[in-house]
Amino acid sequence: MPRIVQKDGRYALLVDGAPYLILGAQVNNSSAWPAMLPKVWPAIEYLHANTIEMPVYWEQFEPEQGRFDYSLVDTLLSQTRAHHLHLVLLWFGTWKNGSSHYRPEWMKRAPELYPLMTGANGRPLDSPSPYSAEALQADIRAFTALMRHLKAIDAEHTVLMVQVENEPGTWGSVRDYSPAAQKLFESPVPHELLTALHKETLAEGTWQAVFGDDAEEFFHAWSVARYIEQVAAAGKAAYPLPLYVNAALRNPLVPSRPPSYESGGPTDNVIPIWKAAAPSIDLVAPDIYMNENAQYLKVLDLYHRSDNALLVPETGQDPTYAPYFFAALGHQAIGFSPFGLDYTKYANAPLGATSITEESLAPFALNYKLVGPMDREIARLNFEGKLQAVVEKKGEPRQSMEFGPWAVTVSYGLGQFGSGDPRGNPEPTGRALVAQLGENQFLVAGFFCRVDFRVSDAASGKQRQFVRVEEGTYDAGKFRPIRIWNGDQTDWGLNFASAPQVVRVSVGMY
Repeated sequence: MPRIVQKDGRYALLVDGAPYLILGAQVNNSSAWPAMLPKVWPAIEYLHANTIEMPVYWEQFEPEQGRFDYSLVDTLLSQTRAHHLHLVLLWFGTWKNGSSHYRPEWMKRAPELYPLMTGANGRPLDSPSPYSAEALQADIRAFTALMRHLKAIDAEHTVLMVQVENEPGTWGSVRDYSPAAQKLFESPVPHELLTALHKETLAEGTWQAVFGDDAEEFFHAWSVARYIEQVAAAGKAAYPLPLYVNAALRNPLVPSRPPSYESGGPTDNVIPIWKAAAPSIDLVAPDIYMNENAQYLKVLDLYHRSDNALLVPETGQDPTYAPYFFAALGHQAIGFSPFGLDYTKYANAPLGATSITEESLAPFALNYKLVGPMDREIARLNFEGKLQAVVEKKGEPRQSMEFGPWAVTVSYGLGQFGSGDPRGNPEPTGRALVAQLGENQFLVAGFFCRVDFRVSDAASGKQRQFVRVEEGTYDAGKFRPIRIWNGDQTDWGLNFASAPQVVRVSVGMY
């Protein structure tokens, strides 16, 4: 079984017993229908992805109450296997982007049984209520049927993980104001949450008394998470694949409150509440559509936690997002997956075009073409804490990493020859990874940068020398040298341009 494991605060997704790195791509929302799949697979092949994320639509899966149609799931699995990929399924159930538009028609036509939320003005909101017992039981039955079916037909574990719902929560209101919700809001905070947040002394307090200005948001996060916990627990009891929930984010650098962002989902400020409320969820994951460097890196910081494996299940399809794959690796991510990378003539980012093309896919493909042949090694090295990676920041043309006695410098905007001060690339497209293979041996790769080593202890007076620099490829987990770099290739450091090159470097001192 695929499973998520932890060691010394680091996480790995184990597949067939070894760490696995998701080189992913998520299709557009309506691209998982059989008629659309011929426009999906060529893009995934061009990307050199190893995993595809595709939705399962509740409205298709249960067109009539109690009758489940497994045909779409079966098609997704069979075609994924035919293309030698793994699959992450996205359950578009009660929530999709804060709404309930993927509920079956028979639910939409019975609002008295499957109610929407009530806004502060008393009017219904376009968001499902987390207090409907009938809706909860319907979702539990459907999700359990999906997981039970996967157990029956997926003995080879094509499916690695399942996302439970999609960006759950509510836009336009901090919480539900229905009578049922109001009664719970005025009740004492559940003891298990107080214990998890180390607030046991406030056992008799209401949400307002315990949490003050945050009370309504925290209450809604707890309510949504508890609903999803019951769905997830039932599904996991049927088939214990790793499960996660994705988050529509708030600005990580600017203090704000709902309704400026989606309330109720696992935003960074309520992750501890989600952890307490939904223990069957293995991780909460950020959908990152912020290509400003400081914001992106801050989000990675916030979701790379000792109690949470980092996964980027969605990120922008604009090529400016491609370098952040390296930033995710540097934060020990178990996977990375841009959204909407297929040829169905739909674009969801400011590409200046109405569809995805090979030109727009190329920066992402470059990453996966480089890392793909060694993805298992990269996953293992990251899990063992031996890998570091950086991405260029505008205005910061030089970065550094430390590996014991060795300091590694990454410079951007230098030519192949000569030293001097780096200027930075015209656009911040540089990125690099360095992994320690032995005491004085490293794996180095990158794009649009120069990587060099120096002795950390400057007072020693010792200098570095490249004992051996081998370019090569990985084959069945083994590094296969194809040539030795020397002369122009090493005199000034190790220069990486647009070619996907990997070098094994042995360094010494003199």
